[in-house]
Amino acid sequence: MQSVLTLIAPEGTPLTTTNVSKIRTRLDALGAETDTPTWLCQEMACDISYENLSDDQAEAAARSIFKDDPIDAIAQPTQYRRKHLLLADMDSTIVTTETLDDLAAHVGLKDEISAITARAMNGELDFAEALKERVMMLKDLPASALEDAYQAVLLSKGAQTLVQTMAAHGAHCVLVSGGFKYFTSRIAERCGFHEDLSNDFIMEDDKLTGQVTLPILDKTSKLDTLIDRSTAQGISLAETLCVGDGANDLPMLQAAGLGVAYRGKPSVRAEAPARLDHADLRGLLFAQGYKID
Repeated sequence: MQSVLTLIAPEGTPLTTTNVSKIRTRLDALGAETDTPTWLCQEMACDISYENLSDDQAEAAARSIFKDDPIDAIAQPTQYRRKHLLLADMDSTIVTTETLDDLAAHVGLKDEISAITARAMNGELDFAEALKERVMMLKDLPASALEDAYQAVLLSKGAQTLVQTMAAHGAHCVLVSGGFKYFTSRIAERCGFHEDLSNDFIMEDDKLTGQVTLPILDKTSKLDTLIDRSTAQGISLAETLCVGDGANDLPMLQAAGLGVAYRGKPSVRAEAPARLDHADLRGLLFAQGYKID
């Protein structure tokens, strides 16, 4: 079966023909049969198609050569490369920060809550229990603080381009987050997602009660959503793309046709099928063979 190795560089660090030639030479030396490289975006992304070498060997070879350079490498079969379902995490993936941590800044608890978030996202704490603990710390926070926090939220570079490009080519795009509906509904609309799934605060008298609605959307819920939506779309899991950064994303990343840890936490980078450590979210389009002028 033919496969493709996609090399992706971030803006400001050009991918050169010399870089590409080094990788192709290395793949050939390992016994692969490679084709002439195809540029998806000059100085940013390039494909090397190959046969007779496993994808993990091809990817490992690229990473060994680029170990000191900020260049990402994703190897995969060419079959089903263009995906028809996107599931994306929100916090630290589609947006640049953790929205619950941003909200905590309004009560002077950002450091304390951020520490819990970091441990939960690295898989050191039970996600649901850590979420309940953090929300309880926000008890009596006025609803107006939600709007203030939202206004400061920034989209990750390439987020809109990723979602809108895939949607324009017929993919169903779902924002699935362990965060909160107040944020996901707005971010989904900004980016062009078809739907958003998340948790929700319980409010009384325009204040947070410190409680969340049950059941809590967690890693199992994300995996279930992947299975449910792929079934509803009439496609196989091989035709799906999932992206996220935290431990609660890992099951869906591992089940997807292409599961990518985007700026992933250490435990996630170690176990995710693919990684995007340097390039922005447009890298997920390059991984699917999209070209950008």
